[in-house]
Amino acid sequence: MAKEKVLVVDDEPMIRWTLTEALRGWGYEPVEAATVQAALASFDNEHPQAVLLDINLPDGSGLDVLREIKRRSTNAVVIMITANVLIEDTISAMRGGAYDFIGKPINLNELQVTIRNGLEAGKLRKEVTMIRSERSRMFNFDQIIGQSIAMTQTIALAKKVAESEASSVLLQGESGTGKDLLAKAIHYGSRRSDGPFFPINCAAIPGTLIESELFGHEKGSFTDARARKEGLFEQAQGGTIFLDEIGELELGLQAKLLRVLEEGAFRRVGGLKDLPLDVRVIAASNRDLKSESERNLFRLDLYYRLSVIQIDIPPLRDRGEDVLMLTDYFVKQFNEKLRKRIRGLTPDVAEIFRRYNWPGNVRELRNVVERSMILEDGEHITSTYLPRGLWTEAPIRQHHEAPTTGAPTAALPAAPAQPGVMFRLPAEGIALEDVEMSLVRQAITLSGGNQTRAAELLGISRDQLRYRLKKLEESSNAS
Repeated sequence: MAKEKVLVVDDEPMIRWTLTEALRGWGYEPVEAATVQAALASFDNEHPQAVLLDINLPDGSGLDVLREIKRRSTNAVVIMITANVLIEDTISAMRGGAYDFIGKPINLNELQVTIRNGLEAGKLRKEVTMIRSERSRMFNFDQIIGQSIAMTQTIALAKKVAESEASSVLLQGESGTGKDLLAKAIHYGSRRSDGPFFPINCAAIPGTLIESELFGHEKGSFTDARARKEGLFEQAQGGTIFLDEIGELELGLQAKLLRVLEEGAFRRVGGLKDLPLDVRVIAASNRDLKSESERNLFRLDLYYRLSVIQIDIPPLRDRGEDVLMLTDYFVKQFNEKLRKRIRGLTPDVAEIFRRYNWPGNVRELRNVVERSMILEDGEHITSTYLPRGLWTEAPIRQHHEAPTTGAPTAALPAAPAQPGVMFRLPAEGIALEDVEMSLVRQAITLSGGNQTRAAELLGISRDQLRYRLKKLEESSNAS
């Protein structure tokens, strides 16, 4: 295992020797430098984990070196050393990003502890930076799937809100539309991205506890308050709180939340003083809060305070081809998770997905794809394992949409209905083979895979059904 490097910057050879020998004894790999230029060159070439930096150097100030090191690496652990500890120098060093300040003569035991603590703090900062960077990558706006007009307009508005200084935002949309994902994208796309993101489901916490969860409490403020507790508003300073299902808040607590948003301050339960607030509040609801307020189920003044910036997330049924884009995304996701090699949807299933209403929105689509991929043995998601609700609410079309190529053509009148005709021929025509294959698929699904029963439903023999199934398989493999 490689030893951690420590750069020693001092113009006195004896001090450098003393420090390098001590560092070797503590298990570090020391690197020496006597001047400003040598220090910066060694920092660039050796990439030390910590720097012991004298404040007085022959060709400049150690404070200048500190500023340059922190410009090159914000996580660098720099410990300043000097014989003359001046208040001004100490303040300048700490403001410049120094981890600590040690005077000469150096107490080696104190220095050893300071280096160890500084390196541990540096590792934690790096881990936090990596975690934040990963979360920013996972939850940025580019990760929101959709190219429909409704969704691109929603994302464009959310980006403006993220870049603004808006202290409160209201997200409204049906259950499963992705309000939590959009809330995270707003947070990680804002100047608050380095701060915490705290989600809280207002419907999941009992009303007697939620005030303490949000605002904290003082010791002895109620029976079980044995110690002071910081609430989420206090812990989230500099970041974002996401209040999901805000419509579930009791009216009394809504009044307190309104006061917090209006005054930019909050008070712990049982507290006597207000604490300043630096938090963006993103509230979300699958209800129409304006209608709720008109029925006295939600405070109208709180609704108006939240809805200064309101983003309405469109349901999946209004997002057109986004359904198939999201399906492709989930297929790739579950291929990796389930170790499958599903290539996508068969044409008839794609048509079912387009026509279905998706009352559960993106969440329902994800669950349908996951279920189908778990059960499928082939390379495509077929209608075999689709939930029955998709069939009853989104029956397979008996024709395909006519392709649009070149200039539009004048619409032809549809063939008039005739007695004894089960299907009406569409004006643009239809491939007879497509109708036949579609009916075969439906028969197989309705019979639960029983070929004898499927043949009876179609009025053909079992051998004739097998012939058509073979054609269907060959057609799927060719595609």
